[in-house]
Amino acid sequence: MTAQLEARPPVAPAPPRPTGRFSRLDTRFSPYLYIAPFFLIFAIFGAYPLAYTFWVSLHDWDLLGTDHPFVGAENYTRLLADTDFWHALVNTLGIFVISTVPQLLAALWLANLLNRGLRARTGWRMAVLVPNVTSTAAVAIVFGVLFGREFGMINWLLDLVGMDPIGWKSNRFASWVAISAMVDWRWTGYNALILLAAMQAIPRDLYEAAAIDGANRARQFWSVTVPLLKPTIIFCTIIATIGGLQLFTEPRMFHSGTNPIRGGPLRESQTLTMYMFENAFAPHYNFGYGSAVAWLLFALIAIVAVVNVLILRRLGGGSGPDARKGSAR
Repeated sequence: MTAQLEARPPVAPAPPRPTGRFSRLDTRFSPYLYIAPFFLIFAIFGAYPLAYTFWVSLHDWDLLGTDHPFVGAENYTRLLADTDFWHALVNTLGIFVISTVPQLLAALWLANLLNRGLRARTGWRMAVLVPNVTSTAAVAIVFGVLFGREFGMINWLLDLVGMDPIGWKSNRFASWVAISAMVDWRWTGYNALILLAAMQAIPRDLYEAAAIDGANRARQFWSVTVPLLKPTIIFCTIIATIGGLQLFTEPRMFHSGTNPIRGGPLRESQTLTMYMFENAFAPHYNFGYGSAVAWLLFALIAIVAVVNVLILRRLGGGSGPDARKGSAR
């Protein structure tokens, strides 16, 4: 035993901790210096524009004028009594629901499919991201042709099964469906790759234990995969909420006729961002009124995101492996 102890190499002493006033200041304040660039950039390009937009919303701010009188909450009271605003709000929420729910469900299914032992898995994973890198304008033009009333492929397929053609651009609900299909085509693969990355971090022994207990693949997916993906699903839901409620390019390009910012002759698919642009810039140039729309849109996004998180937490609470362990104790 003594020989073994003598044969061990000597352990190097730990380096002495730096002392002095400068070292203590470095330990205390250097972390804040490291993260300061983010907060500085956010303050310049995020917080300041947000505060300035709120200040502008309290004024009668004509972009073509030089005098901007203070009107207080008049823009907000006018906005809440504006039927076009509520029409755009219903359009925004309708497109958001029709596009987001199928998008996240399809992304979850696609991620689970890509997580299996497929041939050329890397190629398939790259392929699902191709729609996301395609130009939005090109996608909108192609989908506008597909959903054309007279010569569109969708109506041609409906005619083959004996259904009457649908006016995708003149019918309000039909335009929601067409735009939602465009959004889902672009963003499903993006969300699928995020969910796939989270799936690959799940320990494989959980699936082996579930298989030993007699759970099939479907049972493993709903009892192991989905509960452990809850934080990632919440993240994807928040990102989809922000993007879905700020939808602009797709409905703007889908209605490419006269005055397309209205989303059709009867504002069939005009979203809140399009309504904001219409009032803040051409043809009204009322920047104060448009800023009020922007702030109400910001409040709407925050409310919907919080509601989605609460619903997902309630639906996923107590269903994961940790919850089952806690109930068995």
